[in-house]
Amino acid sequence: GARSAVGSALPPTPGAEGCLYLDYAATCPIYPDVAAAMAPFFSVQWGNPSSPHVFGRPTKLAVDGARARVAELLGCAPSEVVFTSCGSESDNWAILAAVELARARLAPGEVPHVVTSAIEHPAVSLCVDALVREGRATVSRVGVDAWGRVSPADVAREVNHRTALVSVMHANNEVGTLQPIAAIATAARAVNDAVLVHTDAAQSVGKVRVSVDALGVDMLTLVGHKMG
Repeated sequence: GARSAVGSALPPTPGAEGCLYLDYAATCPIYPDVAAAMAPFFSVQWGNPSSPHVFGRPTKLAVDGARARVAELLGCAPSEVVFTSCGSESDNWAILAAVELARARLAPGEVPHVVTSAIEHPAVSLCVDALVREGRATVSRVGVDAWGRVSPADVAREVNHRTALVSVMHANNEVGTLQPIAAIATAARAVNDAVLVHTDAAQSVGKVRVSVDALGVDMLTLVGHKMG
């Protein structure tokens, strides 16, 4: 049956008694069964998963199992799942990796180029801005229509031979618009087949079905604390 993440596994937030929490796009309370499943790792099963001894092996099995379940959720291989500290770090790694890979294929003096949208989360937009300030990348930002959608044709018009990455969020964190990521990826690669495609799916995974193959992306960010 359906589960309810009502925060019953957590103590009440001081000063919030009687309040109704509606900010699940920012973060959400964890399910009670999730809290129960994690409890051993804060008490008895505390070993380093990278350690080959008796304390580390059970933890490694748990991490590997979690990686396999995330891979099943996204339709990818477990080896393609990378755990980071947060969504912002994941977004930053995707952008930085794409820019550095492009630098290796471009001619000396050419600067990698990033195409993104005007409605990205700051985790994406601020990282790109920093690269531009440092002279490590240039950026083109594509606007949206009246429904908050990014046009694949508009993205394709911005792609050039220097384009390292197209990064467009899957679902907007303020208005919820789902972007046509698969069409955006196809349009971008039709202009430059070396382009990598990234989507920040922090707001969509767990709410709609998400498959990396169906979306046509090379990199996807998801965030556990958005799902409970």
